Amino acid sequence: MNARQAEEYLLGLELFGMRFGLDRMHKLMTVLGMPQQRFASIHVVGSNGKSSTVRMIAAILERHGLRTGSYTSPHLRSFRERIEVGEEPVSDGDLAAAVARAAHAAELVDRTADPDDRVTQFEALTAAAYHELARRGVEVAVIEAGLGGRFDATNVIPSKVQVLTSVGLEHTRWLGPTVTDIAGEKLAVVRDHARLVVGELDPEATAVAERIAAERHARLVRAPADAGVDLRVPGRFQRRNFALATEAAQAFLGRALEPGAVAAAAAEVRVPGRLEVVDERPMTIFDAAHNPSGAAALAESLPDLVGERRPRTLVMSVLEDKDAAGMLSELLPLFDRAVYTRCENPRSLSPATLDTLAAKLGGPPSETVADPRRALERAHSLASPGGAVVATVILVFVGIGYALGRIFL
Repeated sequence: MNARQAEEYLLGLELFGMRFGLDRMHKLMTVLGMPQQRFASIHVVGSNGKSSTVRMIAAILERHGLRTGSYTSPHLRSFRERIEVGEEPVSDGDLAAAVARAAHAAELVDRTADPDDRVTQFEALTAAAYHELARRGVEVAVIEAGLGGRFDATNVIPSKVQVLTSVGLEHTRWLGPTVTDIAGEKLAVVRDHARLVVGELDPEATAVAERIAAERHARLVRAPADAGVDLRVPGRFQRRNFALATEAAQAFLGRALEPGAVAAAAAEVRVPGRLEVVDERPMTIFDAAHNPSGAAALAESLPDLVGERRPRTLVMSVLEDKDAAGMLSELLPLFDRAVYTRCENPRSLSPATLDTLAAKLGGPPSETVADPRRALERAHSLASPGGAVVATVILVFVGIGYALGRIFL
């Protein structure tokens, strides 16, 4: 495979949808020679903040002398961005080779499976990631769960540290109707005698964390709200994520962290697609908020970034299985205008539906532009040079801004 063929193979697997269960993953790992056993691992689960926390943990451990890898999702432009070694995405060639290995393993697994039980896209990509991280000789990999935890494809690693960032009412169709149910599904990744690091949780999720830690004889570590260092990345929520990351890194190392290494990680780590300023006239910000909790975190941090008086235009797209009304309720009071669009995902809500919901919530003057690129361009034309445009959408759409050439990584 070359890089284009690898991307086409993975995109083709979207046709088979999403299926829970670890049987296919265990078979893939067996065919590939159990790569997940060849590095230590930290497993990060939660409703919001997973990707940021993964990047921060990896950055801290890298600066403590460990060869570190990470696996996150989704990506901005290319699947290769999901797999990093030494805080750098793998090359196109390495991704292609890893996906080719995973595709061969998937072919062998599918031969003995029922026709409706084929390897999924996320399983194939996760298998490729574990193979590549092992091949590159990482000492520790920081792994972001995709959805939930118990039956998520990532949950075949023998992690020694598990991290819970937050718990919100999301994916209730698969994870259960209550915070207690969802927390239980996410914390099913906790291993016996491991270390469980948690951020700020509501009482229901806290009770689940305490119960599971006791049942698994795991040490429960509660992270503070702030690590007391200056961060490169903006956002009050990122300060909480970094504090969580420092506790996770310390739990993994089993010793106190080096202040200089922590400060260096805080000053250098980047989190693409989260409160990311990609243009100045007008100020243009991309953020990957995809549920009400993420929208609330954006709303909390936005005044610090753009100021109180700068006029603001919102560009928004939401998937049909997300709580669009909840997100709009958090964001609309902060904006003077809105442009509703749809991302390239077939599950995206129609702009007209978003516009109707926003009108019922008393939103600002708005319009609909179906094409996301033109929606961004329209928002720029509406915003004065001194205004701000905030595109808060799923990461697949955030990548469109990169394609417009407004930012260079």
